[in-house]
Amino acid sequence: MAVQTTRGLGRGLGSILGEEVPTDTLRKPVGYVNKQIAGSSDTVKPGADVLRIPIDMIEPNPFQPRKNFNPESLDELAESIRTLGLIQPVTVRKISNGKYQIISGERRFRASRIAGFTMIPAYVRDTDDRGMLEMAIVENIQREDLDPIEVALSYQRLIDECNLTQEQMADRIGKKRASVTNYLRLLKLPAKVQHDLKVGLVSVGHAKAILGVDDTAVQEQLCDLVVRNGISVRQLEDKIRKCLSDREREYSDKSDEDLPEEYYKVLEFLGRFFGDKISLKRNKAGKGSITLRFTSDDEMRNLLKAIESTVLK
Repeated sequence: MAVQTTRGLGRGLGSILGEEVPTDTLRKPVGYVNKQIAGSSDTVKPGADVLRIPIDMIEPNPFQPRKNFNPESLDELAESIRTLGLIQPVTVRKISNGKYQIISGERRFRASRIAGFTMIPAYVRDTDDRGMLEMAIVENIQREDLDPIEVALSYQRLIDECNLTQEQMADRIGKKRASVTNYLRLLKLPAKVQHDLKVGLVSVGHAKAILGVDDTAVQEQLCDLVVRNGISVRQLEDKIRKCLSDREREYSDKSDEDLPEEYYKVLEFLGRFFGDKISLKRNKAGKGSITLRFTSDDEMRNLLKAIESTVLK
């Protein structure tokens, strides 16, 4: 386990990634042109397929707990949607007068309106029949033509809308939990990287390698590098390894050997469970990381019990 902080990759980043060349000209907005279009007279069967719905047929949810949306943040999202398309569809339900109401994704809905979209992709859900929804999503996952982001979004819908844990979901779809977790991690990538993964400019292997970096800006630069130069997953991993190595060397040079008293208390507490298999790094600015090396599940269980008895009681 490691406590990570967001840091740049050091002075050598430019030489490792190469000269920054714009790659946005290679990107086109994603669309759902082959999906059924829901119109005012259409009979829509709720399920897992993505439908393109006229935006003026969609209404905000009056029970939306979030009332304030930052205008600058919405404008930034709108610009991203103009460039890349709406990668993650909203979820709606059918209401009276042939209209639809937002269940989730109101921020994306608002940004799409700002972006000037007249149609947006959406999942249509029957909120009164969770069992049918679950079956529809699971059936959709079994299709062979889904891109990695569509698979990840389907997994996330099972968790959010069907109230399933990752373990329960893995059982439903016949996948290992580790595979499910890896797909869900793809949704943590920046929109630009998700777009390129969705349209096939980068592979799942590339995306997994990029997830090894915790800086969003650098993740996008690495993605640009793959799109621009067509490097393999192995070549990308080598570059990331070099970047991280340089970063740790630079970070180590700035480290401060004298730790505040509370740090020693943390080390003493964790040392009861992991002995000398723990390391802590901290620089003068107070940023750092803790690394724990464990040799059995029992060590983690004992730590969890201690945390639950002191912190969570």
